[in-house]
Amino acid sequence: MHHLFSLVLGQRDLSRAGDLFSLKDAEIEDSLSEALEEIKTISSSADYLTNDNDQAVVEICITRITTAIRETRSIEKHGLALVSLWESCLEYNLKPEGKDEDTPHAKIASDLMSCILQNYNKPPVMALAVPVAVKFLWHGNMELCRNMSSYLSLAAIAKADLLADHTEAITKSILQGNYMLLRVLPSVYEKQPQSINACVPELVELMAQLDQPEQQHLLRLLQMVAKQHPQVLNKSVSSLISYLHDPNQNDSVLNILVEVSLSQPAAVASFLPNLKAVGEDLPNLLGQIAKIYGAVGHFDEERARSCLVYLVTLLASMEHTFHHTLLLEIKGITDTFSSILGAYSKDIYRMSNSFTAIAKLLVKKLESDNTPTDRTDDETEEAPKSCDLVSAISDGDGNEKLQVKIQAFEEILASENNSPGPIRRYSLGQTSKEERKEMRFNSSAETYEDSPADTEKCTGELQDPLLLHLKENLCTIQTYYAEMVKKIPVPERCLIEDSFRSCVAQLFFTCSMKGHYCLYSKSSFTLNSRQTQVWIQIMLLFHQGLSSEPLSSEDKSVQLLKSMWKKTQLKGTHSFETAIIQSTFPQKKDLDSVQKHLKEVRFFDFFGYSEETGGWLCFMCNNPEKATVVNLDGQPLIEGKLKEKQVRWKFIKRWKTRYFTLAGNQLLFRKGKSKDDLDDSPIELSKVQSVKVVARKRRDWSLPRAFEIFTDNKTYVLKAKDEKNAEEWLQCINVAVAQAKERESREATTYL
Repeated sequence: MHHLFSLVLGQRDLSRAGDLFSLKDAEIEDSLSEALEEIKTISSSADYLTNDNDQAVVEICITRITTAIRETRSIEKHGLALVSLWESCLEYNLKPEGKDEDTPHAKIASDLMSCILQNYNKPPVMALAVPVAVKFLWHGNMELCRNMSSYLSLAAIAKADLLADHTEAITKSILQGNYMLLRVLPSVYEKQPQSINACVPELVELMAQLDQPEQQHLLRLLQMVAKQHPQVLNKSVSSLISYLHDPNQNDSVLNILVEVSLSQPAAVASFLPNLKAVGEDLPNLLGQIAKIYGAVGHFDEERARSCLVYLVTLLASMEHTFHHTLLLEIKGITDTFSSILGAYSKDIYRMSNSFTAIAKLLVKKLESDNTPTDRTDDETEEAPKSCDLVSAISDGDGNEKLQVKIQAFEEILASENNSPGPIRRYSLGQTSKEERKEMRFNSSAETYEDSPADTEKCTGELQDPLLLHLKENLCTIQTYYAEMVKKIPVPERCLIEDSFRSCVAQLFFTCSMKGHYCLYSKSSFTLNSRQTQVWIQIMLLFHQGLSSEPLSSEDKSVQLLKSMWKKTQLKGTHSFETAIIQSTFPQKKDLDSVQKHLKEVRFFDFFGYSEETGGWLCFMCNNPEKATVVNLDGQPLIEGKLKEKQVRWKFIKRWKTRYFTLAGNQLLFRKGKSKDDLDDSPIELSKVQSVKVVARKRRDWSLPRAFEIFTDNKTYVLKAKDEKNAEEWLQCINVAVAQAKERESREATTYL
């Protein structure tokens, strides 16, 4: 062992520990495994938990060792010693002491974990580390567990075989709330399907509790299960169907149900009415729903007929993009049960130039199988109506040829059923001409009877499609706006600015009340957004929602929005009027994105919707009782313990617990954990430039509780006990900072 390591570790000499960083990495590289063994001995001593000197020596030495291993890339050489020390931490308590401090062995485990598991792409290291890593999942420290899960997920991508033997333990950890490990299961499913299959129903029930990335990992796993062992999902069909209205999940869920229906049609058969209702609400899913109907239709002839009725109805009414899928499913069912259409099914599919005509003939054949062959004269007279409906769909020479095909096929159907063929009153061309004549006659008659004023109004509406559209949807827009405005505020002013990449909307929000202690009586909350067209839509809904009459293209507010839209309009995209007519309301994902952006810039710390006034008020105007507290010098708005990130020996960063008080224009903090300790220099709120949440990082899962305060000359990083407490501190600090700046602005104005 290097003599300096011998001195520092052998004599626990903290004064020389910093000198280790003056040595070159190559100079100490051969001594690292021995040093790790010595650290294991020190950390296992009886008095280690109470000996601050020993803990500091170990902390510095581990930092130096892991740095040298990383720089010299000698992880494989020293991996055994690292894992041995890491595993020894499992013999001690790793749960945080109280709610603040990590235990000494938890600190060692955390430092070693990042050094070892960052090498997830090195199989020899992972072969040593994975069995130990899995044990940490059950050892009670949630922060360690979350970090471990992240590394294990990467290990599963690099070398899934190493985790396969631990599939059962990983699955149990997921069911106990460690959802991050869901990304591991698809990687190990091929190796250990039995362990996962046993827990599939419980995993499906977790869906509602998961974040979107975790849902996607679970759906990926369920798709693998559906393809290889679909019977495992039989009991989960009802749960899966309940997720079909979620736009983030419905496509994947339907693919899973298609696989289940192909293998186990009986498991899905009883849920066909549910799927039909989903198809009515979400027409874009009808292609996959048709495949499920087609699969269930192969089960028996009775179900085949009921499924055919639904599929044929879709064939007559849906757009052409689904026709091929629908025809394939219909043909699959009729080929399986050939008695349904008899020997003439091929003639139907030859008429593929009119799917509506095919649908009519299929319906007629299905109905003829369920009715007596002897028809009355009245029934014979009724028949032409459906035929004329078919012929009224199209026009032209091509349709006359189709007319001959349909008539010939009807004669075949009639002879098969021993019933007379349907009597036609008009040919295809005649029907279309008569209808056009009638339409022209009615139109002219109505124009003649209308007054000149009504005619002028009608002409104006026809010339202004936006006015006509808003008039037809006025009630719907007002209802939608009444709900939307409670979730998303409307800016008082908007400027469109050109940037290098795209247009940016600069939005200005103010408080509608402007009370005595208002945060924005003389200023605005400013937000820059690239979702310019979404905000323009929101502002149009705002103007229309407040008006009892439909807006026209000539209204000043509409003209202003139209000019903004032109600035944002890309070449070849829709104009303002066309875009609004085609999509009156913003899409849900766009509104969610707007709301997420407002949260990120802490808008909801400063503003809240008031049911009483029907508008968005600032924090002070919404909470007048708190305004008095904020403006009383010395009266705390919030106080309590926070952890401050401090640099120790310039190379080790640790969290130190301190007592903070937010009062008046200052954020006060004590040297220790108690409010009785002497004050340090306070943070002047008027000097605070911004307060931001520390962004989530893949390898630092403790940071959602952390936030930063930026002043003129320093940055403070603070961490609360949990996310809720962090939100409370953030809101109070933001409000106090805004109030301090508003007060400073007033004093400057008064002085001038």
